[in-house]
Amino acid sequence: MNLPSLPLADDAAVATASRRIMHEHDEQHAALAARNMTDTADLAAPVRVIIADDHPLVVYALESMLVNYPNVQIVARARSVPELFEVAEQHTFDLVLMDLYMALPGELDGPDAIRAFRAGFPHKAVVVLTMESEASVLRKAIDLEVNAVLSKRDRIDLIPVAIMSAMAREKYVGPVVRDLLTEAARAERREEVSRLLTRREYEVITHYAAGLGVTEIAGLLGRSVKTISAQKCAAMKKLALSNDIELYRFAVECGVTQSEQT
Repeated sequence: MNLPSLPLADDAAVATASRRIMHEHDEQHAALAARNMTDTADLAAPVRVIIADDHPLVVYALESMLVNYPNVQIVARARSVPELFEVAEQHTFDLVLMDLYMALPGELDGPDAIRAFRAGFPHKAVVVLTMESEASVLRKAIDLEVNAVLSKRDRIDLIPVAIMSAMAREKYVGPVVRDLLTEAARAERREEVSRLLTRREYEVITHYAAGLGVTEIAGLLGRSVKTISAQKCAAMKKLALSNDIELYRFAVECGVTQSEQT
């Protein structure tokens, strides 16, 4: 089993450190995008963008922000999927900045709309904006070869990061979407662990992940040290873990802690 290379720290500290690192990463990329998209205005043709969103305030916010970048040119706007296809046929463009959901009844929407657009305009970059929080839907959107997916809860100044990445044909996933996918993966792994282990084995490793030793767990649960040790060993065997360090890292990576079970 491939195990995550995590330091021996509690899961809250790991999560906090990870969010801080990713936040700093996004801050640096936002600054780089702003600098590059301004400084290179005289060196390259502007990125021609279609904005597709059925919320006028979102369109206004995007336009108000992108107007500050000289090498971005908004060539058209669309408020529905049919209108997006119409303006895409009428204009020369490089990238579409599109909402995931903007359909009227009976129209294509979500991943289906993206799939159709990618089929019709296979060489154009696609940046998806969404309020979607369901991990399975977000994964479908990412798997459809879009260049970037951001939540509308992300900072708006990350849009230039997404555009810069998309034009370089690099994949970009915004921090809110990353967090949603990470937590969904952790939840799925917790469910898998709970299926593999008995209730008592699961209970033991949650306390172990919280930092308690075998003797402390035995006292807390009113069982013998021998019983707790046997249950921990049984859990490790089922999870293909060979030592306590691997068990701790596995539990932290999965988010298996006693606080999440209460």
